[in-house]
Amino acid sequence: MRMWLKGGVLLLLCWAQGTAAGTLLVVGDSISAAFGLETSQGWVHLLEQRLQQEGLDHQVVNASITGDTTAGGLSRLPTLLAEHDPELVILELGGNDGLRGQPPAQMKQNLSQMVALSRESGAQVLLLGMRLPPNLGQRYTSAFAGVFDSLAEEKQLAYVPFLLEGVGGVSGMMQADGVHPTADAQQKLLENVWPVLEPLL
Repeated sequence: MRMWLKGGVLLLLCWAQGTAAGTLLVVGDSISAAFGLETSQGWVHLLEQRLQQEGLDHQVVNASITGDTTAGGLSRLPTLLAEHDPELVILELGGNDGLRGQPPAQMKQNLSQMVALSRESGAQVLLLGMRLPPNLGQRYTSAFAGVFDSLAEEKQLAYVPFLLEGVGGVSGMMQADGVHPTADAQQKLLENVWPVLEPLL
């Protein structure tokens, strides 16, 4: 009986250690897919390294696709949630909606549905906001930014207002296309995310 109890306790301890850390699912576009760079240079890969350095045994699944929109992310999300059962979903979408001039209201609806689906699956959500260059017009760029701000407030989300803070428009931090961050900028992206992400782990 005593041996059985010891064995049971050992199994429980092993089970607890094996399930203590969950999966972080990143659903994003080219910014998180490390467009123009080696995958190992991207901020998501740097996040994996940071987790290891901090002794956090979380698995990171990067489901980001260059060119993806909120509509595309929404269509992919149910399968991703079922496959990976994440503890945390990091949403980094909307930039391509804005560059294509998609209606902000539709973008907000798509993101809102993604938040709902993630929470229904038991995952926390971290929203990474984006801002658009001013040449797209003040009215549209303000409405676009307002989508992230209002959604974060309404849904009480962990929120980074502008993922490219300190990167967008900064010399040496953007690739020649003016849209995608350089390899040198990736650490700054991680530093923008980490203070908001860490308390969720």
